[in-house]
Amino acid sequence: MVKIKVLMVDDEERFRTTTSKILARKGFETLLAASGEEALEKMDRNPDVVILDVKMGGMDGHATLKHIKERHPETPVIMLTGHGDIPGARKAYETGAFDYLAKPCDVDLLGAKVQDAYEYATKATRAEKLAGDIMIPLEEYTKIPIDSTVRDAILALEKAMREFLATDRLMDTGHRSVVVTHRDGAVAGLLLPFNLISAIRPEYLSAPKPSTADSLQYSAMFWQGLFSSRVLEIMDEPVSTFMSDELPTISADANLMEVANTMVTLPARRMLVRSGGTDTGIIREQELFYEIARIISSSRDD
Repeated sequence: MVKIKVLMVDDEERFRTTTSKILARKGFETLLAASGEEALEKMDRNPDVVILDVKMGGMDGHATLKHIKERHPETPVIMLTGHGDIPGARKAYETGAFDYLAKPCDVDLLGAKVQDAYEYATKATRAEKLAGDIMIPLEEYTKIPIDSTVRDAILALEKAMREFLATDRLMDTGHRSVVVTHRDGAVAGLLLPFNLISAIRPEYLSAPKPSTADSLQYSAMFWQGLFSSRVLEIMDEPVSTFMSDELPTISADANLMEVANTMVTLPARRMLVRSGGTDTGIIREQELFYEIARIISSSRDD
């Protein structure tokens, strides 16, 4: 696969560096610029795609975009705008921006937009993507062995988040769940937020009520403090008690209609992707959604 070179232009240092790390983990080569002036200098390094913030000190995003399109008209530029800035987005389109995203933006969507912009600029004719093309690689997830406790899982997740901190404007969605592995490294299951929410719920709420008590409701006052006490009760329990069942699997070479059909018929919101008998990634319903959005977006140019 071609390594796409992305120029990230933003005057907020934390946002620049965090975004650069995220894009690098997704396979992109990144260049950084702290201003519009610096961005114009780095255009000589021939980035494939530019991500450009609108609001910056000195030369703002609109002025920078104008200069980029004058000197490098073939380079696609994705603008980052504030929420509700419709006039700004319209102005960016009129100046020649490929697309725009409102902050805060989802990292998966940002990566998909960069890929779309590159394909649009190069006019690449590609076959329909496969499961392996849109999955989240396992290395992007926090992983723990199956004999870990809930406490271990949370500590591992906290460590990963400290090492790869998301800003208030960008969130790495791969860290929302924890991958539980067997001793040989194969995936045993996932510890999802909903697993823990279900685990702290008292068991008697799932037990059948006597017929004479069908109309009884539990008082909220009765539950005061129960949430915290239940969390403390389960934190040293093994994750295997609460994790999701073993994920259904699909080949990395499976076409996307096969993925969609399998998800709907099982049903399953996540699937484990395997290549050559090895667990390589996870594909979620979100990945299919973004691919649907990409195809619809690209159809405007047909």
